[in-house]
Amino acid sequence: MLKEDVDSLLSSMVESFEGVSDLFFVVGKPPQVEAHGKLKPYPDDSEAAILQPAKTEAMAHFLMNGIERLRRDLGSLGACDCSYAIEGFARFRVNIFKQNGHHAIVMRKLNTQIPEMDKLGLQPIFREIIKEKTGLVFVTGATGSGKTTTLAAMLNEINRSEEVHVVTLEDPIEFLHPHKKATFSQRELGRDFPDFAAGLRSALRQAPKLILVGEIRDRETMEIALTAGETGHVVYSTLHTVNAGQTINRILGMFTKDEEQQVRQRLAETLRYVVSQRLIPKIGGGRLMINEIMGSSLRTRETLLLGEGENRSPFSEIIEASNPYGWQTFDQALIAAFENELTTEENAMIFSTSKSKVRQGIDYAKKTRNVSTTDNTVAFKLQLSHAS
Repeated sequence: MLKEDVDSLLSSMVESFEGVSDLFFVVGKPPQVEAHGKLKPYPDDSEAAILQPAKTEAMAHFLMNGIERLRRDLGSLGACDCSYAIEGFARFRVNIFKQNGHHAIVMRKLNTQIPEMDKLGLQPIFREIIKEKTGLVFVTGATGSGKTTTLAAMLNEINRSEEVHVVTLEDPIEFLHPHKKATFSQRELGRDFPDFAAGLRSALRQAPKLILVGEIRDRETMEIALTAGETGHVVYSTLHTVNAGQTINRILGMFTKDEEQQVRQRLAETLRYVVSQRLIPKIGGGRLMINEIMGSSLRTRETLLLGEGENRSPFSEIIEASNPYGWQTFDQALIAAFENELTTEENAMIFSTSKSKVRQGIDYAKKTRNVSTTDNTVAFKLQLSHAS
């Protein structure tokens, strides 16, 4: 398989539809692209386009490029991760895996332009988040929910405003940050360090003020991240969790029951923010990022120490009550998106956590909108009468 042929195929797939985010190569189907959250065949659904096992296997070996670590991971774990670049066009995060005994490939197209917070529409509270000098900041959500993009925008703002050393541990490096006011040391899993725990441990000896850990996957990495947050560093990282409560439970689940109380104490002292993200359909096409934001307060620290229970408010209620400080639940974000005519009533209800709360908020928004429309109509009629 020739690089020219692969580059030509990938380029054509990326350009085949607007908003392509992922490329899929699965035996029994033609190559597919995901555009705005929907799968589409490339070039069509004809029998001639259907992928055969030899084709996906050849492409998998081409992408692994003879790297022994990748072949070993694929053989022992059933999957491996790497990256691929078409010079001057696009970079991809690649996952090669086995399904039904055949090779399959998913390639995530990486954005080469570093995002900006204002252009992403991130709330003003993000400017407070990036002021944190110690502790842990988590951006969480499902795969493809924009976690990396949000973190890149935050780092970009720090790069423009602060003279600090930033160390990133990534799998793979997605956004290449130029040196501005900050100095960036970007390290890639498998190429620059063997695993996140080892990379994070060595990062502590590299005099960073901020450390980005692409993903915390195990107890050892979390333990080192907690230590880093306690010893004068701020650590940004991601978890595959859908809200603040699940994030805390995932962290606690990495440790034994005997360690739980100590971990709760450490989290209460070091956790600064949990931002959880989802992408929902947007009016006019494309997808809209909505988020839940929880910071640190007396109430959150108490719940972290003692756990959610009958006599203590759950995190969702604490977040909802802290809306004046810039925090918000997903449901509050959905209601705001409906009020601003960014998403439909149907989508707000589908993605809601508490359907009754969102229904109440939507009904109130509708009523307010109707009153406003009526007032405008009355004012217009008055203007006409005065004019005559």
